[in-house]
Amino acid sequence: MFQPSKIFFTKGVGRHKDYLQSFELALRQAGIEKLNLVMVSSIYPPGCKRITREQGMEQLNPGQITFCVMARNFTNEPNRLIATSIGVALPSDDSHYGYISEHHPFGETEKISGEYAEDLAATMLATTLGVEFDSETAWNEREQVYKQSGKIFKTFNITQSAEGDKNGIWTTVIACAVLIP
Repeated sequence: MFQPSKIFFTKGVGRHKDYLQSFELALRQAGIEKLNLVMVSSIYPPGCKRITREQGMEQLNPGQITFCVMARNFTNEPNRLIATSIGVALPSDDSHYGYISEHHPFGETEKISGEYAEDLAATMLATTLGVEFDSETAWNEREQVYKQSGKIFKTFNITQSAEGDKNGIWTTVIACAVLIP
């Protein structure tokens, strides 16, 4: 059984006339271009320790099959605002799993995209833990309810945004949670 014990977060942006090359450049900026990435769904493993990108990359080898949660967006429309965000919600009890969300909007700022992804993850965790809340209230109000419940320890996000290249070449943005055994 593969159970990740460590996780790191990274992001990047790439621009190139070819879509695939713009994705490669985003992976390079994120520092994960040498890995064979396998996308997985959005569970933050129980007891998983967050480490820095540098610490994580020291434990991975080029070509290694590596699991990750990836948010990815791209455009070749000049000046179009794109973003990707990974939101994370961690329970107070670290023997319980948390949630990771992916969000990949058009026209949202980095701040709005990040808050939305964080809200998604926190809402999924809150419903799993039985925290009662009003889904119609604003994120900052729900965030307080979640944290006051004592069941949700922490939320955060990692977000990358960019404007489409003015000359119409491909622009790709990624945000990733990389899982390490």
